[in-house]
Amino acid sequence: MKILVTGSSGTIGTRLCERLLERGEDVIGVDWEPNKWQPRVEAITTHIDLRDEHALQAAADKLQADVIVHLAANARVYELVEHPDRARDNFLTIFNTLEFARKNCIKGFLFASSRECYGNSSATHYTEDMARMENCESPYTASKIAGEALVEAYTRCYGIDHVIFRFSNVYGMYDDSVRVVPNFIRLARKNEPLVIFGKDKCLDFTFIDDAVTGIIATIDRFDASKNDTYNIAFGEGTTLTHLAKRVIEILNSSSTLSIESSRTGEVIRYVADIAKAKKMLGYDPKISFDEGIEKSVEWYAKNMN
Repeated sequence: MKILVTGSSGTIGTRLCERLLERGEDVIGVDWEPNKWQPRVEAITTHIDLRDEHALQAAADKLQADVIVHLAANARVYELVEHPDRARDNFLTIFNTLEFARKNCIKGFLFASSRECYGNSSATHYTEDMARMENCESPYTASKIAGEALVEAYTRCYGIDHVIFRFSNVYGMYDDSVRVVPNFIRLARKNEPLVIFGKDKCLDFTFIDDAVTGIIATIDRFDASKNDTYNIAFGEGTTLTHLAKRVIEILNSSSTLSIESSRTGEVIRYVADIAKAKKMLGYDPKISFDEGIEKSVEWYAKNMN
């Protein structure tokens, strides 16, 4: 099987390509940016702006594959509230990639969606049937809900089998953005203040190796798991206050904490029900939050200035 990974220079994309290459898989990547983390992944990555359908189709000869794992997206929720044109980029990217699959007879498509599709409600755990368009909190969420709808449509109209993943707060390595985990680690290492947006905010943090293992399990079991949606998370909630305190403790930092109001567009509480992924994919996340955050701090200490 030949696997095409879009967003191969991103956090999940880098680790996924790395793991697939270690298994001896035939992998090709697409990203508009170079991979600054892994030269081996950069070597198999073609640089294309997926918003440009003509550039994508022009590279068709070297991008032929049996399955596409579509990870490419602008993924910072609040940044897309501030810059909604980045949500438009996500729409174009998923549409152009699905069109590429249709025109090149690629019949397997894995799409990275998000727990943001569930919005804010009073649920204690979220099952895959609980996503609601009326709970759409942000332009980012809208881009993921629309992406899921397009994927479903291309299955019905063009016979492209799919799997949709709803990821939740993937962390651990290969990320120097302002997402909460790398940002807190970066600030705490400098003994600078950490700001928590939302006093009671509680999220389901997923260590990157567990997320990637879920993707690989789906590739291996594609025929049995196809045309369905799965939560990929750890299945437990962690408050941002606990996250901040653990980072400060591990680093023996003198950083202080401050709490501000939750920002527009953000989900306040999310814990995934992962029973379906366990049953259908054999998904069994191994890295608890406390272990994962220690691994993360160690990785950033070795790999980031």
